[in-house]
Amino acid sequence: MPIYSGVVNGKLRYTIAYYLNGKRQRRMFTSLDDAKTEARLVATKIQNGLQQTNDLRPVERESYLAAVRILEGSSVPLVAAVEEYAECRKRLEGVPLLAAIEEFVRRMKDVTIGVELSEAVAKFLEAKEQDGMSSPYRTQLQSTLGLFAKAFPGPILDIRSEHVDRWLREAKISPVTRNNRLRVLRVFFNYAKQAGFLSKSEPSAADGVKKVKAGDTETEIYQPDEFRRLLNAAPARLIPLLAIGGFAGLRAAEVSRLDWCAVDLDRRIIELRAGQTKTASRRLVPISDNLAAWLSLVERKGPVLPDASLFRQATALARRLDLTWPNNVLRHSFISYRLAVIQDANRVALEAGNSSAIIFKHYRELVTSDAAQEWFGIQPPEGWVSPTVRWNRHQNTIDLG
Repeated sequence: MPIYSGVVNGKLRYTIAYYLNGKRQRRMFTSLDDAKTEARLVATKIQNGLQQTNDLRPVERESYLAAVRILEGSSVPLVAAVEEYAECRKRLEGVPLLAAIEEFVRRMKDVTIGVELSEAVAKFLEAKEQDGMSSPYRTQLQSTLGLFAKAFPGPILDIRSEHVDRWLREAKISPVTRNNRLRVLRVFFNYAKQAGFLSKSEPSAADGVKKVKAGDTETEIYQPDEFRRLLNAAPARLIPLLAIGGFAGLRAAEVSRLDWCAVDLDRRIIELRAGQTKTASRRLVPISDNLAAWLSLVERKGPVLPDASLFRQATALARRLDLTWPNNVLRHSFISYRLAVIQDANRVALEAGNSSAIIFKHYRELVTSDAAQEWFGIQPPEGWVSPTVRWNRHQNTIDLG
């Protein structure tokens, strides 16, 4: 307790000043001894009050001061440090905290903490474009991963296997589509490991999810008379889509990216560049005699499909004719009939941009040789004139005649 001396009204005085219960107190004495005695009494009272309030024994006070010194420079309050430590011990259920930290550091070495899932997806798609992956494949990746990132707006490290499994189940999609999405996620999470967004030594969230049994799906195709009806009712604007799909087997995405300069009726080939195909490899597709005949009826400049609504128009026309439009029906039809004609799965696989194993498994013996000859014998009617077909884009319907 400090004692201050000074002259007041010409006389020497001794003053003590202190805080008690939050208020400043000031006492003045004419005698130094009296001032010292009072200072000792006040100091004792203050000390007793602190002991009653804090209830700290000397050893506890030393522990408190040591803890404060340990935290110096960390900007972490003592209470926050103690709370975090206690919570960690509680969650570890007896595992020493330091041992847990050492294991975490070992597993997370070279891992960038806090990378958002959306950021990792963007970097992955950019890498795939730099790697030269085909545009259709990158579109598939972007579609699946865009939905996934939207469902989990947070750090990629927070994603668990149960999150992936629930996301796939709640989508209510077919087993084949579900497995395809899981395959995309596995490719993405493997990239994230290599990029340092995830631990390389730990299974990813996608690795912990099992594929579902898809079973063998039935390959649906058109019969020759059904396709003939569809072609004969189609206006000129739909002929390229239908004819190229049914007689050359191009995928819908491949036709949509095709330009007429790649369709050579003289050499009888359609050239697909690497960036146009699903497999990112150049492909030459032969043009059959009947396909050449159908294509010769239409103007061949610019994009083969200048309007994205042509796919909707084609399916609407099929409905108008009481025909179904199964998924990939034109491509499935071509592969089935082509295989029946040439009896060579490897060659058909090259032409269709598929594997021979898939060709053999799904298309072998689906049609007869006679039906195949009839399919590739479908020619335009003599004196063909483009039918009048009105398209209602708002109702997605077709009116004939």
